[in-house]
Amino acid sequence: MGRAFEYRKARKLKRWGNMARVFTKLGKEIEIAVKAGGPDPSGNTRLRVLIQNAKAENMPKENVERAIKRAISKDTADYKEVVYEGYGAHGIAFLVETATDNTNRTVANVRMYFNKCGGSLGNSGSVAFMFEHKCTFKFRVPEGTDLEELELEMIDCNVDEFWPEEDGITVSAPYESFGAIQKYLDDKSFEIVSGESVRVPADTKELDAAGRESIEKLVEMLEEDDDVVNVYHNMKEADEE
Repeated sequence: MGRAFEYRKARKLKRWGNMARVFTKLGKEIEIAVKAGGPDPSGNTRLRVLIQNAKAENMPKENVERAIKRAISKDTADYKEVVYEGYGAHGIAFLVETATDNTNRTVANVRMYFNKCGGSLGNSGSVAFMFEHKCTFKFRVPEGTDLEELELEMIDCNVDEFWPEEDGITVSAPYESFGAIQKYLDDKSFEIVSGESVRVPADTKELDAAGRESIEKLVEMLEEDDDVVNVYHNMKEADEE
């Protein structure tokens, strides 16, 4: 298995214990997608994938519908996507993806979490170079599909990792290829289970138990903030060892 797959799997296992927060954050992403491309999934590729992601996370259909209705209401706030960068304790690099209707509130909160945990918020570009921005798709193909031929065709879409599993196929590629891969899957009428952006650390840093605990505390504080969508860091996870 590739690094993008293992990193994505570890993050999803953690997220499954916090379904309410996952639903809230998916709802925000859906609102952003609707405001940017309209409420019709057939004409809004990002919205279509987010709806599939919501299904994969067992998010109730009515939650998705409410998010779409909120997005087209004139009374709702506009969310802005902002990425914050910084260092936690022990020099661990962090990328924090947010969706916020008040950047002043969000940056103040994110800075406070870093400060409380012995870290500091950095400038844009200070740690982004330490992470590869990747996209991953999971999809299903008809029985009897020639997987070797499929893999070769997907390499033409810039896919760099390809993993057949019992319940579908997962692929990874540079994030810039998100649209091309989605179009390929749509053109082939393959069932897209999920598609998402991930940021994979180029290298990871190992910490002892006490050091890991301090980083996990910062991760928990960030993830509990309603404005935070995703938290990435380059600490080596215990299950990687």
